[in-house]
Amino acid sequence: MPTNEILAILMLVSFFGLLLAGFPVALTLAVSGFVFGWLGFGSLLFNLLPNRIFGVVTSYTLLAIPLFVFMGVMLEKSRLAEDLMEVVGHLAGDLRGGLGVGIILVGIVMGATTGIVGATVVTLGLLTLPTLLRRGYDKGLACGVICASGTLGQIIPPSLILILLADIMNDSVGTFFAAAVFPGLLLALLYMGYILLLGVLRPNMVPPVPKAERNAMPKRELWGKLLRVALPPLGLVLAVLGSIIAGIAAPTEAASMGALGSIVVTAIGRRFNLSMLKATIFDTTKITAQMMFILICAQIFAIAFRGLQGEKLVEDMFHALPGGINADIWFMLLIIFVLGFFIEWIEICYIAVPLFLPIFQAAGADLVWIAALICLMLQTSFLTPPFGWALFYLRGVTPPEVTTADIYRGVVPFILLQVVAVGIVFLVPSLATWLPKSIGW
Repeated sequence: MPTNEILAILMLVSFFGLLLAGFPVALTLAVSGFVFGWLGFGSLLFNLLPNRIFGVVTSYTLLAIPLFVFMGVMLEKSRLAEDLMEVVGHLAGDLRGGLGVGIILVGIVMGATTGIVGATVVTLGLLTLPTLLRRGYDKGLACGVICASGTLGQIIPPSLILILLADIMNDSVGTFFAAAVFPGLLLALLYMGYILLLGVLRPNMVPPVPKAERNAMPKRELWGKLLRVALPPLGLVLAVLGSIIAGIAAPTEAASMGALGSIVVTAIGRRFNLSMLKATIFDTTKITAQMMFILICAQIFAIAFRGLQGEKLVEDMFHALPGGINADIWFMLLIIFVLGFFIEWIEICYIAVPLFLPIFQAAGADLVWIAALICLMLQTSFLTPPFGWALFYLRGVTPPEVTTADIYRGVVPFILLQVVAVGIVFLVPSLATWLPKSIGW
């Protein structure tokens, strides 16, 4: 094996070694890339870097990220989930598992409006977990529902994952948003179906809301509050996504209107003030800076790995697989699933996806379909221990009687449901491709 390819393998080993030793991911990417890139082809790496970094920080597509983050943080600080959960708890009625289904519905709304896993999981955990436990829900199931619902924003547009994948795959953000709509709804339906099935098979795990509590709010007042709480954010989401998918506005333009619209929606709900605006700007800056720093460090790693013939290693590995393009796709998805146990979705996007992309481009595979499969599989990285971030977020707000083992046990069925959703979209590609094609993308 040539020396450069040996260095590429050692670079991967050192990356995971530093990661397991507890070094920050961004610095791990940069250090392993710099060291092995220098060993492989000297100072040429440093000559290439400025153009790559300049391309990242000036990308028009990536400009949508801070705007969507601002929209999400602003709506999260408006206590949207708190109002929605109050209404959903009453609407659940005597349906066993109804409150769990309601949490998933709130997760869909928050996913489409905020898209920030940490904010959604923490908010749902604080608002709903004590209530679920008090009403007799199984501790593991309650934790699993909250974690799974909080991650729906990573597949339901506008999703930051989809924006990054569009940039990596050099395709339209609107196309990827359209491709993710039905897979995202499919995943939410699988979650809801599982909870309702438990209501039939294991009713003691998902008891209904007590009748006295349901009758505490008159129906007319309940429906009126639902309209006041749900319509403004849903209208904002439909306007933003609709304008992108219909081709009326570019993603960045729509994101800017979404950021402005989030201020309007918060003001309509009489929650807007200058301190909230200041906190939103601060959080948006922090989240965006973290993401961009990782993206910049990922460029160092990517240049070094490509220069060391790492892509040829991957290509040779794929050619050795029996089964053609379908086996290649499942091998990639398996790699992404395993990586999700150890690193975040941003690193997976910028490390794994560019390595596999040339294989599928050469085979003529539908990259929109591939992107939907990748996005669904990346969902698992938020739930798989030991480094599933949704688990960490929920652990920080759980009451003392809920253990880490309860959280890990609770997310296992939802991880399996995510894999089932990947399998369904693989077998029925039109779930991802029909909407983009029907609107002419």
